[in-house]
Amino acid sequence: MEGNIAEMGQFVGAGLACVGMGGAGIGVGLVAGNFLSGALRNPAAAGEQTAMVFIGIAFAEALGIFSFLVALLLMFAV
Repeated sequence: MEGNIAEMGQFVGAGLACVGMGGAGIGVGLVAGNFLSGALRNPAAAGEQTAMVFIGIAFAEALGIFSFLVALLLMFAV
């Protein structure tokens, strides 16, 4: 009985850790959407901000990757 409860706890924890991946998707969408709205308002400044957009997307996506790794560790760690 104890093994089943521990296994259930692993899967519940992994599922909760996966919430961070959804947050990363929302973050990437916000960064890209705000860049597009700003680029459409001022196209001359859009070229200078492209590198910052990619850095922002990378940071937001890194949090999703970290939460995925935590979920994998919770599922497969002994």
